[in-house]
Amino acid sequence: MEKADIGLIGLAVMGQNLALNINDHGFRLSVYNRTTSKVDEFINGAAKGTQITGTYSIEEFVNSLSSPRRILLMVKAGEVVDHFLDMLIPHLEMGDIIMDGGNSLYTDTTRRVKTMEEQGIIYLGTGISGGEEGARNGPSIMPGGNKSGWSQVKPILQSITAQVDGEPCCEWIGEEGAGHYVKMVHNGIEYGDMQLICEAYQFLREGLSLSVDEIADIFTQWNEGELNSYLIEITSHILRVKDTDGEPLVDKILDTAGQKGTGKWTAINSLELGIPLTLIGEAVFARFLSALKSERVKAAKVLAGPDIKFDYTGQEKADYINAVKEALYASKIISYTQGYMLMREAAKAYQWNLNYGGIALMWRGGCIIRSRFLDSIKSAYSHNPELESLLLDDFFQQAIASAQTGWRKTVSRAVESGIPVPGFAAALTFYDGYRMASVPANLLQAQRDYFGAHTFERTDKPRGEFFHYEWADES
Repeated sequence: MEKADIGLIGLAVMGQNLALNINDHGFRLSVYNRTTSKVDEFINGAAKGTQITGTYSIEEFVNSLSSPRRILLMVKAGEVVDHFLDMLIPHLEMGDIIMDGGNSLYTDTTRRVKTMEEQGIIYLGTGISGGEEGARNGPSIMPGGNKSGWSQVKPILQSITAQVDGEPCCEWIGEEGAGHYVKMVHNGIEYGDMQLICEAYQFLREGLSLSVDEIADIFTQWNEGELNSYLIEITSHILRVKDTDGEPLVDKILDTAGQKGTGKWTAINSLELGIPLTLIGEAVFARFLSALKSERVKAAKVLAGPDIKFDYTGQEKADYINAVKEALYASKIISYTQGYMLMREAAKAYQWNLNYGGIALMWRGGCIIRSRFLDSIKSAYSHNPELESLLLDDFFQQAIASAQTGWRKTVSRAVESGIPVPGFAAALTFYDGYRMASVPANLLQAQRDYFGAHTFERTDKPRGEFFHYEWADES
């Protein structure tokens, strides 16, 4: 029997769809699942008639692969990954390659890269985005880790990935856990984008009293312009779906949002590295708040909101719809700005060599956050690879400048109306803070020096000289 080019472990929906994708591109594939009945179900179901081979033990699975063995793990992040590594290692040889395609924490991947290298095994943390549809038809793939294995898996990964303008949405990311780190930041930006879209929806629904069908039309229109993106597109589709009674299905869905942790990891890492990832942080907190459903129901009965009510004429309503569009666009720019600031700081802290423009190219297709202005991000870093912030690029400066009137109008009216817009507001507050040459941290540092003798620098002295003042003597 001819041996397989690649093996895949884990036959949940993502694993199955990737397996079918790999098969479609002419590669021989062996699969294994811990619950072996799933192997039979897959081979006799979705994979029937393909060249995919099912195996029923780790030993059989490994022996079915050509050397060097290339193994793609599509299992739950955490201890399950380590469990499978322990099972695989006794059957592998030096130079064999393991790719972790799950949402592993980047620090776990860094540890595994080093541990596997000590045993002669090449380990790649391989971030994969695109959900079920992307896995089947072409995801965005972000590989990192031990680069010596990249040439061995590159032909497979780049063939199954999404293609935009003839370029694969898959390229080498960097050392250690860099691939999973960039996927983590991708997911953080995804959290931010989804929160911003929900805030736009709520403002249009509650602030302007628009119907779900009217909002669906608005999102469809927005998707034809600068807001063109996968998430805007699917939102317009979601809003058009009716339940069996003819009412919008979205209105029947309980307003408690789930998460798998990658957004939280992004926010935590921003605190560790000292990067103000305010919008993504608020998006994570908004999901936490949504989970407090029973408390919110109680609070809604007793907590007062603003008494003011707004009625809009036809033109005023149209103006506010455009203002919300501008708020969404400007805030989206801030979301990517903050994500790129975090990746830049991580590259310094972890000594990774990240290609920021290349990352934008990988996100143009297949992934959840694919959108039109990723080309503009690529262009910004092509013009200046050392760009400190997207906000310092001419395109994004002009985009924010043209959108900020509607952005401020939306946030102001939302506050007056009692409509929560934590993402819009956090993005605007970050923008205003970032553009300030002077902020009140001088007073804050004086307070720290007063109660803790933490010292301060002076504006009339060279940077790096620190002073302390005996404040209590003046009281």
